[in-house]
Amino acid sequence: MSRDMFYEEVEATLDGIRDDGLWKHEREIVSPQGPWVSTGGGAERVMNLCANNYLGLADHPDLVAAAEQSMAEYGYGMASVRFICGTLDAHRELEHQLADYLGTDDSILFAACFDANGGVFETLLGPDDAIVSDSLNHASIIDGIRLCKASRYRYESRNLTDLDAQLTAARDAGNRRVLVVTDGVFSMDGYIADLASICEVADRHDALVMVDDAHATGIVGPGGRGTPALHDVVDRVDIVTSTLGKALGGGMGGFIAARQSVVDLLRQRARPYLFSNALAPALLGGGLAGLTLARDGDDRRQQLTRNARRFREAMANAGFELSGEGHPIIPVMVGDASLAGEMSGRLLARNIYVTAFSFPVVPHGAARIRTQMNAAHADDDIDQAVEAFVAVGRELELIS
Repeated sequence: MSRDMFYEEVEATLDGIRDDGLWKHEREIVSPQGPWVSTGGGAERVMNLCANNYLGLADHPDLVAAAEQSMAEYGYGMASVRFICGTLDAHRELEHQLADYLGTDDSILFAACFDANGGVFETLLGPDDAIVSDSLNHASIIDGIRLCKASRYRYESRNLTDLDAQLTAARDAGNRRVLVVTDGVFSMDGYIADLASICEVADRHDALVMVDDAHATGIVGPGGRGTPALHDVVDRVDIVTSTLGKALGGGMGGFIAARQSVVDLLRQRARPYLFSNALAPALLGGGLAGLTLARDGDDRRQQLTRNARRFREAMANAGFELSGEGHPIIPVMVGDASLAGEMSGRLLARNIYVTAFSFPVVPHGAARIRTQMNAAHADDDIDQAVEAFVAVGRELELIS
């Protein structure tokens, strides 16, 4: 293939994405992240219903001040990976605090949870091992598994019978170590994994259990300690991956929390850790402050739960098809990708900022508007959002 043909094919692919209504627009925000934001393109202020800012901490003054203080003390960046000259006492303090919060021996920081999931499988498992993965797991888990030489088994999402069958197949094939991996919260659908039952099935096959708790840490379970705490299986779950980029303040950074030996091996062998710059000082200060607010955040979690219940009940009563249960992710199912995009645009015109999700993020024909509640929204905000959804839903004949 010639160089010119390569670019012609790239352009053809882009044209196909546009024609299929799958083009993803990036709207510019010109204000801090929060329950209301200012966007470019003429909009004054719009209600933000599509951020992972569950506890409303992304613009919290305590986090901003802590980030500024940390940068004043340690500088702008580390300019190094951790094992050369990139480890601060603040890195270890945040790792210890995260481990204490989640009830594990230790934790290890990565640039993002995507990197954490990208490094865990290859480090811990080899060609004589097997991974049994939920079919709707996050893309970072899928990519991480692809980097590993272990055998791969996939079970139908949240189907314990199929999980048992896949574990049986993995053991019958003679695999040495078997790891079950699941999202703690399925972010496109808003469902919480039944982690207690997953652990029971795993016990029957003497399998390890890993959970990606990115959409749970800080908001799910007692004290916001995640799905293992929710299901009382903290001591049974072997590996937890999660993020600083959602409820804990919305900055960058991911981590793995596990037994000391597992964390120690990851420090020695996990490629995204060994070959990536250490987290910047500002992220460490903000992360510690966000974790402190999350620890003491029962009032925020209660408000988040009330907001989610208020929105879900009103939308269901209006006739919308909703996905999920028991979580502030509340997808509004649309089906057609172009229609979802049109709905998103019309809602923005009514000062409601939401995003249409379509293939490849979700399956063909399952496009949706994924709404996410925020503890900083008031009752009037939720009611205003529902009112806008109802008006647009009727315009597009999604509801009567």
